[in-house]
Amino acid sequence: MAASEGTIAWLLCSTALVMLMTPAVGFFYGGLVRKKNFISMVALSFITFSLVTIQWVVIGYSLAFGGTAPVTGNLDFAGLANVSFDSANAPYLPLLFLIFQLTFAAVTMAIVTSGMAERIKLSAFLIFALLWVTIVYSTVAHWVWGGGWLQSIGFLDFAGGAVVHIAAGFAALALAMVIGKRAGFGEHSMDPHNIPMTLLGAALLWFGWFGFNGGSALAANGLAVHAVVVTNISAATGALTWLFISWGRGMPSSIGMVSGAVAGLGAITPACGYVSPMAGIVIGAVASGLCYYAMLWRIQKRMDESLDAWAVHGVGGLWGTIAVGIFAIGSVNGASGLIEGSTALLATQIIGAVSVMVFVFAVTFVLAWVVNRLIGLRVSEDAEYVGLDLSQHGERAY
Repeated sequence: MAASEGTIAWLLCSTALVMLMTPAVGFFYGGLVRKKNFISMVALSFITFSLVTIQWVVIGYSLAFGGTAPVTGNLDFAGLANVSFDSANAPYLPLLFLIFQLTFAAVTMAIVTSGMAERIKLSAFLIFALLWVTIVYSTVAHWVWGGGWLQSIGFLDFAGGAVVHIAAGFAALALAMVIGKRAGFGEHSMDPHNIPMTLLGAALLWFGWFGFNGGSALAANGLAVHAVVVTNISAATGALTWLFISWGRGMPSSIGMVSGAVAGLGAITPACGYVSPMAGIVIGAVASGLCYYAMLWRIQKRMDESLDAWAVHGVGGLWGTIAVGIFAIGSVNGASGLIEGSTALLATQIIGAVSVMVFVFAVTFVLAWVVNRLIGLRVSEDAEYVGLDLSQHGERAY
């Protein structure tokens, strides 16, 4: 059937909501870094959105959604070829679907900047980001949503638990390992310089996530409503869980609270279209706890994955993707998981989650290593000391 006006309107709104999430990541991360790197973190998100926009319409969308080959797409849609604004018999407009998916690619790359915070050379970032979205993100999106091998075996990812959150989190970890620790890490204070800015970024992310997950129903229907409700429940549970865990260990951290919300949001992303609202409580609570202790483990191991994309997005997305195989119920969207007596979906989800994790980590590590060898990933020691706002942009935030 042709796209309805209601579906077109909802997907346009969802696209705008998800677009807002990319600068929101910049604000979230910008508040967490030192004040000399605030502009840099926000600018990376705006640069990411601009760069991915061009990459996506030239080749990225086609590699993700062109054809049904097992590993990667073809070039049928390169340069917007064969991408129409007329729905014909599709339930949504192809051109609208393209820009909706563009916002997903952009926010994923923005999350990856966690692993390079306060030390990335802008020229190296441009090259790395272009390669990463083309080789890594487009490939994973094709596997899961574009007719690739994971979709063909029944792997489920409603809105991007694997494509966005596992990919971004484990890419940030690999990148951090290649680029190395920030100068003075573990020796000098690197406390967040603007916590209210981080809270604002988190609020915008939570707001945008309604389009992220609800829009992934690709229709203005009951499934979209269901996804939004379950998303909100998981986010709220994640926020409270992290708040109480941190309170039990000292003080109820506001940064911890919003990190818990993001953990709950990331974990429910693959599941929101398949599980009951009450399952959202369990998924959000478990995600928040797992991500909290993953962060503590990262700190204990003195790994400088600077802003915890791995601990929050990577671990949360991994748990949520597997949780689909546990909590999916047929009455929501036709898929049955372990609680309904089916083990097949759980096995498929584990295979898919692990495959994405390994592929993303390995290829990101290689890409980062190559860029580092060719032009160097990080700024000079002096530039890092001065801060990226001045050394890379010639500007001061304050």
